[in-house]
Amino acid sequence: MKYLLSLRCAILLAVMGASLHGVPALAQEREVPVVGKRPAMNAMTAEPAASTSQAASDTAASREAQGHIAELIQMIHDSKLVELRTTYNGSFGASLFFHPDEMTYYVALFQDRHIWRVIKTQDDTRAEAIYAGFVQQTSQLADIEVHRTQLQAQNVFLDRVIASQADRARHLQADLEIGRTQQAQVNDRQRLMQAEAVALRTEKDKAQAALRALQKQIQLLQRQTEAGLPTGI
Repeated sequence: MKYLLSLRCAILLAVMGASLHGVPALAQEREVPVVGKRPAMNAMTAEPAASTSQAASDTAASREAQGHIAELIQMIHDSKLVELRTTYNGSFGASLFFHPDEMTYYVALFQDRHIWRVIKTQDDTRAEAIYAGFVQQTSQLADIEVHRTQLQAQNVFLDRVIASQADRARHLQADLEIGRTQQAQVNDRQRLMQAEAVALRTEKDKAQAALRALQKQIQLLQRQTEAGLPTGI
């Protein structure tokens, strides 16, 4: 009887112990992941998602800002654009392109056919205004280049004129030296001929005097020969 009473008391104590210690412990273990860990996991997941979204947005914005030149070049290469207007000023130029598929305009500023600025818009009025601004900018940028080209051409022209005039001066100097040499030779010849003429004149005068003397002698001898002869025969 005592044994049965002791056994019954042991069972009752075991059941009471299980009620006091076992069930709350299990309940506490279930509440820890639900209340403690799940909000922490949600917070970590949400933060990287926001950071990734911001990075993607920044990357897209960077590509949008820096990729219009490459985009335009590729679309020109693929013949997807219609060239509406192009203006050249020196090596600078501006072009207005239209993409019919997307109703988009591209306004480009370039030098020596190297594009260095592109504006993309779907507003045709804004595109025309930007194009007009780019054209004015090319005119201003080309002023120094045009002036430099003109000065360079003028210098080249002046160099050619100087070379031509110098060549002409050399020819004239050569002609002058030849003329002076020839003139000196002519003068020497003239002096020689003048001296010869004086000598010939003197010789002529002497010959004429001798002739006159000889004629007088002949006349004298003729009269002497004919002396005593009847006249008129």
